[in-house]
Amino acid sequence: MTRIAVVSAGLSQPSSTRLLADQLAAAVGNALPDVEIDIIELRDLAHDITNHLLTGFPSAALRAVLGKVEAADALIAVTPLYRASYNGLFKSFFDVVDEDALRNKPVLLGATGGTARHSLAIEHAIRPLFSYLHALTVPTAVFAATSDWGTDDALGARVNQAGQELADLLTHRAAPAATDPFANPTPFEQLLHG
Repeated sequence: MTRIAVVSAGLSQPSSTRLLADQLAAAVGNALPDVEIDIIELRDLAHDITNHLLTGFPSAALRAVLGKVEAADALIAVTPLYRASYNGLFKSFFDVVDEDALRNKPVLLGATGGTARHSLAIEHAIRPLFSYLHALTVPTAVFAATSDWGTDDALGARVNQAGQELADLLTHRAAPAATDPFANPTPFEQLLHG
């Protein structure tokens, strides 16, 4: 069973960001034989994320979501673009994700925006964020402008290509070795000497 966490940072309901996230999840689900998908709407966690930033402690609901992201085999992350970058809710969520939680984890990136002029924001804003977190981003990221919805199948082709690339990353890579935090302890003598 492959577990995929889908993070959607859309703020409205209904949300084109959530629609894109659902399409990306469906494309990956079609490309993999046995997949479990967890959809995470950051809108529902906005207060919890802010409180965690202010106090340093996650609520039970946010802790459960962070656990799903950490335990997932892959991540799909989709945000609306505001002023040529991800929205604040999206960034705040990944500010509270453990810094090593996404290390070597395949991540498919998606974004929505008003016009195609924003499409490069994925490359100059979102991909660097996940590079900092040491994630393995899928080569094809999907941007959907308002004009992409319901006009032709070009968006569907990009969604399917990105979904297939994420599935390929999951099926062709070796399983990550489990890390044991107690396997290589610092010798007590070294701790005494600072």
